[in-house]
Amino acid sequence: MSGHSKWNNIKNKKAKTDAQKGKIFTKIGKEIAIAVREGGPDPNNNSKLRDLIAKAKSNNVPNDNIDRAIKKASGANAVVYEEIVYEGYGPSGVAIIVETATDSRNRTASDMRHFFDKYGGNLGQSGCVSFMFEDKGVIIVLREDNIDEDALMEAALEAGAADFSSDEESFEILTEKDDLYAVRDALVALGYEIESAEMDKIPSNYVTLSSEDDIKNMNLLLEHLDDCDDVSEVYHNWEN
Repeated sequence: MSGHSKWNNIKNKKAKTDAQKGKIFTKIGKEIAIAVREGGPDPNNNSKLRDLIAKAKSNNVPNDNIDRAIKKASGANAVVYEEIVYEGYGPSGVAIIVETATDSRNRTASDMRHFFDKYGGNLGQSGCVSFMFEDKGVIIVLREDNIDEDALMEAALEAGAADFSSDEESFEILTEKDDLYAVRDALVALGYEIESAEMDKIPSNYVTLSSEDDIKNMNLLLEHLDDCDDVSEVYHNWEN
């Protein structure tokens, strides 16, 4: 889930129960299957697969699970998944983008309509909200006593980062979408420990919900989308 605070979303993802972690493994496994089908099983020759392996590791997916997913996707009986993006609005006009990987377009479309309709939103046409978001790379480095903020910022900017911010818990480094892994690799080479390096969609503006009903419905909508096995990522501009 991606909204106003990327680090808070990452913390929430890492705090999932074992059952929910299994869902994360399943979702990333589908993305890996698509990447293998499109570009082959060798991450050295498949940049999308290489990026997904990095994403899996940042979500604590064991190496054995990653290897099994790649081998399964390379087999003759591999399930064929399709990537579909849904756009729409949540309560009070919150913009939402849902990325899915599915082996049943009809099932996923039905689930998306149901979730949006039930919790005060509505699905829209392709492109209805995506113009409100910009694709960026987001690198998170946890704040530690031995990290000099000015030195980290200088290193990130010299490596090609577009922006740098910090709070009490972490440093957030923004990059252009094509520069994410080059900046990450440069920081790793300098000895920095990267907590997360992932693509994100950054909203150009945010919506604040004041109604208790809207807040409740928005939380329920995000919860059901997050629990849906077909959903890979959800982006929104709710400032919560």
